[in-house]
Amino acid sequence: MTWLDVCKDKNLQDLPYKIELNKAGKIIMSPTRNRHGFYSSKIARLLSELMGNGESFVELAVDTSDSTKVADVAWASPKTFEIISDEISCSIAPEICVEVRSPFNPDSEMDEKSALYLAAGAKEFWLCDESGHMTFFNTKGQIKRSKLCRKFPAKL
Repeated sequence: MTWLDVCKDKNLQDLPYKIELNKAGKIIMSPTRNRHGFYSSKIARLLSELMGNGESFVELAVDTSDSTKVADVAWASPKTFEIISDEISCSIAPEICVEVRSPFNPDSEMDEKSALYLAAGAKEFWLCDESGHMTFFNTKGQIKRSKLCRKFPAKL
């Protein structure tokens, strides 16, 4: 199964969970809670306010070496947006990819997503925990604060 197949399948529309694909083209579903949507929306709004130009996204499909993953939130510069704006799934990751952790996400999954988004071109990976604490990473590992969005708070 491809990401286009998933997008076209009427049986997969409006599901109450996030859908991604693995390397074998199998669907992976993760249930979300209201707090997940709250933090995703808040992060996207703050990115739009603090970054000025560029575009913020919620639930953005990104091609990775392990098939299609869906970043809970992402931010792309105008240059990156020009490349990905008409794509079904981003051929390159936006500069910032964010995951909002749920009780169902083990550390290993978040570590893998960080590596996948960064390898796909993201400059930073952010992780929001269930209490709204933010952790920031770049290709060198964990960083104290975002270098791309220096005013972004460490706690929402």
